[in-house]
Amino acid sequence: MRLPLPMALDHVNVYALDDGDGWTLVDTGISSRRCIAIWERLLAGPLAGRPVRRVIVTHHHPDHVGLAGWFAGRGADILTSRTSYLMARMLTLDVQETWPAETLAFYRAAGMEPGILAARRAERPFNFADTVTPLPLGFRRLTEGARVTAGGRRWHVAMGGGHAPEHVTLWSAEGDLVLGGDQLLPGISPNLGVYPTEPGADPVADWLEACRKLSHLATEAQLVLPGHKLPFRGLPLRLTQLIENHVSALDRLADHLATPRSAGQCFLPLFRREIRGGEYGLALVEAYAHCLHLWHHGRARRWREDGVDLFEAL
Repeated sequence: MRLPLPMALDHVNVYALDDGDGWTLVDTGISSRRCIAIWERLLAGPLAGRPVRRVIVTHHHPDHVGLAGWFAGRGADILTSRTSYLMARMLTLDVQETWPAETLAFYRAAGMEPGILAARRAERPFNFADTVTPLPLGFRRLTEGARVTAGGRRWHVAMGGGHAPEHVTLWSAEGDLVLGGDQLLPGISPNLGVYPTEPGADPVADWLEACRKLSHLATEAQLVLPGHKLPFRGLPLRLTQLIENHVSALDRLADHLATPRSAGQCFLPLFRREIRGGEYGLALVEAYAHCLHLWHHGRARRWREDGVDLFEAL
């Protein structure tokens, strides 16, 4: 099933696995009146009025966890990784009516344009609670190598990373289906961003490590059911492409940083275009992540001038 999102990537894919007397859902969409109305029609129609007994959340982002709490209130168990649950619950409880100074300083360090930063400062910040229903106190933890039975199949849990920590992917024991969330997408690479919650993170390294690990599970026979876009085959090649995409981007970035620059001045080598509007924030945190990766791995030096981090290739 496909649910709407109010952004450039205008949909998220969710899945219902038939357990006979009920359903196991994989991801939920955001919490909004529109999505709840769609779910109520789905529950009464295609899902035949049978209860949702479990919700598997692939990762903590609002378009995947947004209505998990709503389903929990209707009796469903929540299954996800510990990091996904803790991140989602922490961010949902952290409601801010004005921008914290720490967050503004983070965006300044990342090289956000002064005019954009000033405009953001004047607005109410986005809060997870705007699009995520409160999560229950407890959940059921999924771990690397765990087994889940759903939809008449046995699934093996393998953790991804980079786009989100401890991102759950599910691989059918029969070898023909993979539920990939945002870890395994066709045609696009998910956002690899650094955020104020962990300003020194290296999600690019986490991403490359996860892609290489999951490559050992990939076969040509698998149909991948992704969190966005259409199901696809050819996972071994796709994982190679996902790795090479960022390796090539890092090389272009290193060439660009022959002259010292902030992350906000690095969109063109990374994305091959300048980015404005609604995509600017995601582009900024991804550019910052790639600059930090070069710094973490000794390929660039980093220093701060007037609150802005500058990077220069070594």
